[in-house]
Amino acid sequence: MEYFQYIGLYPIYNIAYRRKVPHCQIAFQRYLCLLLGIFYQKQLMNSNVNKLLVFLLVIGCISCGDKKRDKPDAHLASTEKPKKENWVPIFNGKDLEGFTMKITGYPLGENFGNTARVENGILSIRYDGYGDDLKDRFGTLYYNKKLSDYRLKVEYRFVGETAPGAPEWGYRDSGLQFHGQPPETQKLDQAFPVCLEYNFHGGNGTDDRPVGAACANGMFFEFNGEKNATTCIQPVIEKTFHGDQWVTMEIDIKDGKITHYVNGEEILSYANPTYDPENETAKTLMENGDAAVTGGYISLQSNSHPIDFRKIEIMEY
Repeated sequence: MEYFQYIGLYPIYNIAYRRKVPHCQIAFQRYLCLLLGIFYQKQLMNSNVNKLLVFLLVIGCISCGDKKRDKPDAHLASTEKPKKENWVPIFNGKDLEGFTMKITGYPLGENFGNTARVENGILSIRYDGYGDDLKDRFGTLYYNKKLSDYRLKVEYRFVGETAPGAPEWGYRDSGLQFHGQPPETQKLDQAFPVCLEYNFHGGNGTDDRPVGAACANGMFFEFNGEKNATTCIQPVIEKTFHGDQWVTMEIDIKDGKITHYVNGEEILSYANPTYDPENETAKTLMENGDAAVTGGYISLQSNSHPIDFRKIEIMEY
């Protein structure tokens, strides 16, 4: 130690070892070996050589220190874990807390026929209490919170047989509705809310019945820069799921852009939803004549075919 102080190397030694800067330790060792070599040749008495070597050593350590700060260790960077997504379950797996049922012809909150039920951690839609005729008693299971920008993930599966008296289109048909009107504004005999929909279709074992179409009731949206001219727009990437397999749908809504996913793959994107001013109910939802839709309620459809949900999660932006 006294020797290092004598030749002016103690400050560098302090940086390299006491502050534990690995690159400077290597530099210190190399320059120390060089100094020893010079000393061996009895040239250390030349003060100009001594000062030059110390100067080079200082520059080397500063340079190493800067590189250490500017460029993180590659191994540490590669093993750093990404930030976890903050998914929040809105279905508790026990009951319908947080949800409210609305069935055509029945007041808000009356779950006729125990249509929506929870058994063994599964939220199920069933029609065994409807008798031999559905009679167009379509339902909407609302989540009781208004939402704007978020990502929603739902795991679902179709099971069993379509309810007796159901329309032909009701076979393995359901959906996730969003940007919907407030539950208390849905009229007694109003079958479906003003909303947009991520349509669920299940395969029949043979034909293509793609999942994930975007449908609108009392609204418009822009697809490829143009306002939709039909009720539904089919997904760009078509996926059909046959049988009773579980399917994961996701919808991402942010700053007016809406994107559909199925099993992690993007299948459709559109934007800028607006209310249809010709729709009497939609017109009442416009504020100061502004047709832009920036939020609303999500809901699960009760269309006529039994369906199960085991996970419903949201991540709000």
